Parts: sequence; C-alpha cells; structure tokens
Amino acid sequence: MSQFFDKILKFCSERNIKKVLLVSLGLLIGISLLMIASASVPFATSRNMEPLKFFWSQLSYVSIGLLLAAIIYRIPLKVYYLGRHLHVVILMWIAVIVLLGLTAMFGEVINGSRRWLSLKVFNLQAAELAKAVMVFITADYVVRRSAEVRGNLWTGSRLIMWYAPVIGFLIAQPDFGTLLVILSTLVVMVFVSGAPLRQYGWLVGLFTATASAIAWLEPYRRERILSFTDAFDDLQGSDYQLARSLIAYGRGQFSGLGYGNSVQKLSHLPEAHTDFLLAITGEEFGFLGVGLVLALELLIIFCIICISLRSLGYRQLRLSYTVFGFAVVIFGQVIINAGMTMGLAPTKGLTMPFFSFGGSSIVVLLMMIGFVLRVEKEGPEIYQAKQNDRY
Repeated sequence: MSQFFDKILKFCSERNIKKVLLVSLGLLIGISLLMIASASVPFATSRNMEPLKFFWSQLSYVSIGLLLAAIIYRIPLKVYYLGRHLHVVILMWIAVIVLLGLTAMFGEVINGSRRWLSLKVFNLQAAELAKAVMVFITADYVVRRSAEVRGNLWTGSRLIMWYAPVIGFLIAQPDFGTLLVILSTLVVMVFVSGAPLRQYGWLVGLFTATASAIAWLEPYRRERILSFTDAFDDLQGSDYQLARSLIAYGRGQFSGLGYGNSVQKLSHLPEAHTDFLLAITGEEFGFLGVGLVLALELLIIFCIICISLRSLGYRQLRLSYTVFGFAVVIFGQVIINAGMTMGLAPTKGLTMPFFSFGGSSIVVLLMMIGFVLRVEKEGPEIYQAKQNDRY
C-alpha cells in the first residue's frame, strides 16, 4: 500500500497539477455557460424574461467566484490558524450557524423549502458555505484530537457537537441532499484519518438509519425514493422529472441531436438549466458530451487529491485533510447529481459542481479552488521553513 501511495505522490510531484486543474476547470465552466444558455432560453422566454437572463446571471456568479477565489489565493495560510483555541476556522463556523439561523427565520420559501436568504442583489444559500466550513472543522479536529479519533469512540464522537446545529438547520429547511453530502464527507474524512472501522461502523449505521427514517416518514420524500425504481409508472406525478431526464438521455444516444436541438428543455423538463442540466447535455451532445463533462469533473477531483497528497507528504496534515475534504464534497455531488438524472438514485436538489446553474454553489466551489491553489503554492514554502506541524 505504501508503494502505491509513493507512486501516486511521485506522479503528482512530477507534473504541473495546477495547470491541469485550471485548464480542466476553465473548460468545464465554458461548457457549462454554453449549456446553461441553451437549456434556459425556453424557461426564460415562457416567463417573459430576457432570453439569456440565466446565462448572464451565471456568468456574473462565476466572475464573483473568481474574484473571491483570487482573494483567498492571496491570503497566507497562517491566517487560518492564528490561535490554538480561537482562529478563523471557528469564526467561519459561527458565521455559518448565524446565516443558517437567519435563513430558518427569514429565508425565502421556494418549492416548499426555506433554503435561500434574500440579500436583495442575490439569494444566498448558506448550506453551500456549510459544506466548505465543516470540512475545515473536521480537518482541524481529526489532527488536533488524532489520538481520540483513532482510539475511543466516545471521545472522538465529540466532533458531532460541531455538526449538531448544522444538521438541525438543514433538516428544518429541509435540505437532505446537502445533509447527505456533509455527513458522507464527515464519515470519509474520519475514516481516512485513521479511525478504526469497528469503532465507527455503528455510527455510520446510525446515520443511515436516521436519514432513512426521516426520508421515509414524509410522504413526498418516500415518493421520491420509490419513484426511481420505476421511472415510468407515474409520468404525471412523482416520476415526471426523472422520466423526462431519461428520455433526454435516450434521444441523445451516442453523439446527440446537436447544440440547441433539445426537445425536453421546451418546458418538458422543468428548470432544465439547474439540477438536470446534465440530461440536456446528454440530449444535445449524447454520450460523448456527458462523458466529457464527467471526465473533466473527475480530472479536477484527481488534481485536488494530488495536491492533498503533496501536503500529506510534507506532513502538513490539516491542509492535506482540508483539501481532501473538498475533493470528497465535489465527488459526492458529482455522483449524486449524475445518479439522480440517470435514474440510479432518488432526485435531490444538488447541482453538478462547476456545471449546473446556481449562484451560491459556483461561488463557494471557486472559493474552495482558491484555497486549494494557495495550499499548492505555499506548501513547499512551509516545508522549507520547517513549520509543517502548524499546518
């Protein structure tokens, strides 16, 4: 196993991972903007909006995200770890809890969920910020209390205290897609940090049982879970979106119908530019188009993991776990979004990272990339200064 790790680390070290990451990200966002323009025009015109409204909105969100990513890239990593007991990570966690609380009290209800906090200029989805912040919290915890995490379950489980308010607010919204991503990321990060499977196996089971009970007790959630088992048994009800999504994939076949020629986006597949944009890509560009999008997503994830492995090689454990956590978040959303549009998983309100329309999502994801690139840049400098134990 160590030899395999050494080969991967050598592979990552010998290549310009930063350049590969940026080129892949640029290509994916470019394809995303083109597909959002294609998929959103019928939706916008049917509501008397400017035809390219969602294209320009997404372009503005990308611009904001790139600006914030550039700012984060210029912030020294030592800023995140100013003190032993109170540092920027804790302040970020407090800010997320406040924003989630404000969303619960004053958030705008859209499609039956209170997930968006109106800031006049745009709607903020605090749950997107929570994904990133909880990665910081978990990475800091598994390093600072590594002996506890690897040893006794009861001491290691104190990490749940950090998660409890976030979980509570997400259930109240409700936003079970984000909750699934956050808890899955927690389990993966804790396991990778060295927690014995026999100690934490029952905790995974408890999470699974609780989530299943919550989903099954609510009729509309139960319908969603059951609908993907037969996507065509209730075409005008619970299977409406999934059935249209599968039809879109089927029409596209190998090479697609051509850009702009999707039929399902013509009010058949509701808000096709958001969570089901991959299906429209399948209809217009077929297997080749979907394969390209997923390949770029996986290449981005691979580059992030390479940067995480570099930090691990430098013994910068907090940075390594944080960057790895971001990769897990992105990978989880790719799997869930692709799975739900292809009928392999129940439908959830999760975007395809860097691809689907969504302001808060693309901004937070680009901020993650800004931090990852800062780690890639500053990691060797920290190593040369022999300050690895601080990070």
